[in-house]
Amino acid sequence: MTPITEVEGRRLALSNLEKVLYPAGGFTKGEMLHYYASTAGALLAHLHNRPVSFLRYPDGPEGQRFFAKNVPPGTPSWVRTADVPRSDGTARQILVQDLATLMWAANLVTEFHTPQWQADAPGRADRLVLDLDPGAPATVVECCRAALWLRERLTADGFHVYAKTSGSKGLHLLVPLEPTPAERVTAYAKDLAVEAERALPGLVVHRMTRSLRPGKVFVDFSQNAAAKTTATPYTLRARPEPTVSTPVTWAEIEDCDDPARLVFLADDIAPRLRRYGDLLGPLINLNRARPLPARAAR
Repeated sequence: MTPITEVEGRRLALSNLEKVLYPAGGFTKGEMLHYYASTAGALLAHLHNRPVSFLRYPDGPEGQRFFAKNVPPGTPSWVRTADVPRSDGTARQILVQDLATLMWAANLVTEFHTPQWQADAPGRADRLVLDLDPGAPATVVECCRAALWLRERLTADGFHVYAKTSGSKGLHLLVPLEPTPAERVTAYAKDLAVEAERALPGLVVHRMTRSLRPGKVFVDFSQNAAAKTTATPYTLRARPEPTVSTPVTWAEIEDCDDPARLVFLADDIAPRLRRYGDLLGPLINLNRARPLPARAAR
């Protein structure tokens, strides 16, 4: 029988709690749900008012994976949704605004991905993201070197810069912005990526062409496009182990000389939240938001 639990007055059916999702460590669906419940305070702040895209992997990371943007069949009537403009019209997507919705969505076995804009201002980005993706044999160690250069460059333009692991191989740099059309943010981010490649030609590449990427860090600026989404802070990832897209300190980035130092699993997050709080909390602080520099406003 599927267990029924009550979360904030909502009745939820939580299924297959003993199912092993991550065979490498025996991490079960029940443990996944416990992780999301215990991390909800931080995670919900970054999901708030952002239409969610789900990367679902109901049979674990080694099974079928598929993106789901539309409201799935059987969605409870109390789950909030938003109209999202698309090239072919308008669609409805889920808003994860509370613990009950988070647990309902987590029961689908999912990664959470969100755009750089909020539901009431579609296409107007309130953050910039740079996705640093290493091409083997480069690792997150090389991403850290690139991140330090980019941090200095962004700081010179007056920005506050924060970082998290992707939960996969690389790093994400995030900057709070005054709401700005996504196409302008993308153009600025591309300029940064090109500038980084010129300054660090042996380390950075700004084009996705795979033949250019071995041993280098691809600075993916395209995540700023209005139609794109990025792994939400604190989401689990569909990897062999239950890795998490984890906020990190700049000291951790500066000291990283081994990729293992920036791999964080579900069990690591609660102690980090107790030690640091939410390192990405300032992204939500409007006092940290800055406009694009004047030269990028055109």
